[in-house]
Amino acid sequence: MKSNLQAVVAALKTARQRHQQHDASGPELALADCEEAYAVQSAMGRELGWWPGGVPRHWKTGGPGVDAVQTSAPLPDRGVWAGPCDARAWPMHSRGVESEIALRLKTAVTPEQARDIDAGAARSLIGEMAVAIELVDFRWRQGMDAPELLKLADLQSHGALVLGEWVPYAARDWSAQQCRTWIGAQPEVLRQGSHSFGDPTLVLHRWLRHATARFGTLAAGTVVTTGTWVGLLHAQPGDLVKVQFDGIGQTSVQL
Repeated sequence: MKSNLQAVVAALKTARQRHQQHDASGPELALADCEEAYAVQSAMGRELGWWPGGVPRHWKTGGPGVDAVQTSAPLPDRGVWAGPCDARAWPMHSRGVESEIALRLKTAVTPEQARDIDAGAARSLIGEMAVAIELVDFRWRQGMDAPELLKLADLQSHGALVLGEWVPYAARDWSAQQCRTWIGAQPEVLRQGSHSFGDPTLVLHRWLRHATARFGTLAAGTVVTTGTWVGLLHAQPGDLVKVQFDGIGQTSVQL
């Protein structure tokens, strides 16, 4: 592994193990491209034992739109919880909140299957969907102002994932879909049709190609959360966060 990749892995490892943020400004931490950021993700997972079976079972993916770059990150198993749940003991520097839809594969997907898959074929692989709350946290001291590639290396600033009850996937008019988010005493945040791709299932085919190319066959039951409907909201210690997608379900987490 190149020396700058080793330096990023070492910095993130120390930050996670000591629950301390690390300065992202050092020239030794400069990454050249997304491929180097993804190499750091994989190395972190191996060194910290995030995926006992070797292949991640939980992912995040998304981007600003269908014509823009889409990025992905494999998530540590131990930071994925069924809601409602209590995260007060979970170490966090920040408590960002993203309201999302998670999708679960009904069948295994091989690299060969994923290589030329299109959006329609990918959609046919979904078995279930659930409301999700992604908690956003920063191992880099600069937070949102850290270099984009370093945030990608840090699992795109992932903190934890809370999943609601799984329900059978069915096609929907996503432009009419309402999403409601409550954070502590803050006013309700209501959004409609606000997913950056218009349809959250449109992230699947590129994610499948990415994930299988790096880790091989994805097992049936693999979960991917598909991007925020509310941007990045902010919570404080002690807040109860609740997210509801009308007609799909809800979930919550105590911070």
